[in-house]
Amino acid sequence: MTMALIPPAVPSRLGRESLADRLAERLSAQIDGGALVPGDRLPTEAQLAATHGVSRSVVREAVHRIKSRGLLVSRQGSGVFVTKPAEHRALEFDPAVLASVQAVVQVIEVRRVLEGEIAALAAERATRAQVAGLRRALAAIDAASGAGRDGVAEDLAFHRAIGEATGNPQFSRLLGFLEQYLREGMRITRGNEARRLDFMEAVRHEHRAIVDAIAIRDARAARRAATSHLVHSQGRLERGGVIAPRAAKKAATSNLKERSR
Repeated sequence: MTMALIPPAVPSRLGRESLADRLAERLSAQIDGGALVPGDRLPTEAQLAATHGVSRSVVREAVHRIKSRGLLVSRQGSGVFVTKPAEHRALEFDPAVLASVQAVVQVIEVRRVLEGEIAALAAERATRAQVAGLRRALAAIDAASGAGRDGVAEDLAFHRAIGEATGNPQFSRLLGFLEQYLREGMRITRGNEARRLDFMEAVRHEHRAIVDAIAIRDARAARRAATSHLVHSQGRLERGGVIAPRAAKKAATSNLKERSR
């Protein structure tokens, strides 16, 4: 086993746009290309941040993305290690989904179905410590907004924390995978919400409703709150101009036509 500190590819510094995505791609390429091999320990957050010229929060998000692909694994007290290649092909969506309005709506629908049940399971299984962690995650979103940041990373972390509260690690991995198809839409939406106090308050209220339901172990209320939050989120995407107001109806109609053939 070795600890690999791989020099970054040229250019040595990442640009401002999609830092976590670009760092994840760079590290993944090093794994795929053999510069990092199974058993290698990834450099520390501080080392990666210094090497690539990004913040530690960007490093954490990038590493989380790679973990969701099954390329890295954390070992408590030891660090993050490159894993052996999976025997089975990992789930992937066509990259064109990022440019297709209908496909984006379909991914949101998948997330809505998943997160409703995830919240319900979290309500049944969450420990007191995990509930406290959810409340801290809400505070982190507020702090990010108050500091003038978009809060996207904190918002995504909140939803991941709900998945972790189910006690089933597969939910966390699945949500992590879906994030790449939702991040840009969430970034634009949260930018719109920052200019609309009613949007900001609505999101805060919806998030609190989910956590409150989980805290009192009301699975039905948690499911309803999580599902309602994502329905309203889609509505805010429409009002923010990210997706066309009728995109959801068109996607549903397209699905029905396909099934009738």
